[in-house]
Amino acid sequence: MSEDLSGAPSTDVRVRVLRVGERALLVELDGGAEAEAFHAEVLRRRAAGALPAVREVVPAARTVLLDGVADPDRLAAELPGWEVGPLSARVERVVEVPVRYDGPDLAEVAAYWGVSVEEAVRIHTAADFRVAFCGFAPGFGYLTGLGERYEVPRRATPRTAVPAGSVALAGPYTGVYPRSSPGGWQLIGTTDAVLWDTGRDPAALLSPGTRVRFTEERPGTPGNPRKPRNPRNGEGR
Repeated sequence: MSEDLSGAPSTDVRVRVLRVGERALLVELDGGAEAEAFHAEVLRRRAAGALPAVREVVPAARTVLLDGVADPDRLAAELPGWEVGPLSARVERVVEVPVRYDGPDLAEVAAYWGVSVEEAVRIHTAADFRVAFCGFAPGFGYLTGLGERYEVPRRATPRTAVPAGSVALAGPYTGVYPRSSPGGWQLIGTTDAVLWDTGRDPAALLSPGTRVRFTEERPGTPGNPRKPRNPRNGEGR
């Protein structure tokens, strides 16, 4: 059961604070961009030692969960008054993910955008992505950065098995499947990057707040030759 503890927000980012259990607060924002900015502010304050004791911070599409809060009533009263500044100035870590743009849905995505396949690849590699939140499967990050102009619908009929390493689009998000699983996202490419490795610290390659750049693996790259695209449908042969 949750209790609404919000006051009248004094900043341009409106928040609604809900008490969850004894030691957690769920902060609701107006949208994804606001949730990302608020999450970045939480991390900034934590790094600066200006955040009261919080054990775990879990962002989602339009919420940020603060769990293990030492004094939830005090923090709930403070949150609506936070000044949340620009997001871009806060993100430091950048992960580059090399991609072979050979996905079976690449040509369809390009057509949906009204551009050529080559231009679709250029658009995707030129974008500056950020991991908004994680979910669905261990290591799966929901990345924003393409903008509304390039949102695409999910497939009408999901695939029963999407290969691990598939780079995909759905709605405003880009994602990389860390393991084979069913999925309805549009597949535009493939990467050999390991998204989840329990022998690595941290196990996830992509964590909330991480900046990501996708780079194209050119044909003939040693060990990673890209399949030529079928000129009729844009797919690898």
